[in-house]
Amino acid sequence: MLLNDVSLRAHLFKEISIGFGPLRAKPSTVFAPVAITPDELGDAWRDGRVQLPLRVELNGERFGEPHGGEMDFSFPELVMHLARTRRLRAGTVLGSGTFSNRDYRRTGSACLAERRAIEKLEQGESRTPFLSFGDRLRFEMFGLDGQSLFGAIDHQFVAAPLPSEV
Repeated sequence: MLLNDVSLRAHLFKEISIGFGPLRAKPSTVFAPVAITPDELGDAWRDGRVQLPLRVELNGERFGEPHGGEMDFSFPELVMHLARTRRLRAGTVLGSGTFSNRDYRRTGSACLAERRAIEKLEQGESRTPFLSFGDRLRFEMFGLDGQSLFGAIDHQFVAAPLPSEV
């Protein structure tokens, strides 16, 4: 399953500084429409990782295609770590977090904050803007046969009405 965990940076740092944690800074997670099991990936599932690139587009332009085989931790390692502090039940959804590649100049990014940090380190400033209302993100992963595995996450960012406007 693919998911996109969005952070609203305008709220994140303020909330963390006052000790609340990311309550308003974490809107609902966006999920792809299809979930599959690792055995359905065939040869693309190896070493506890999906050995395929994730295609990421921002406003219709290529943003990145990082390869899942370079995840820092495998899914079995993530499950082991998580199970140290809680019981996991059937149906638990575990996100790996964003994965990056050593050759990021060629593969690009799957995370806007990562791209901005790389720009700041290499160019002295972040040039990629944060998302704005109207921006559209698309994530999709294709199997070895070229077919979409999970369906696409394709979402546009829009302003939600304030509670007083509902």
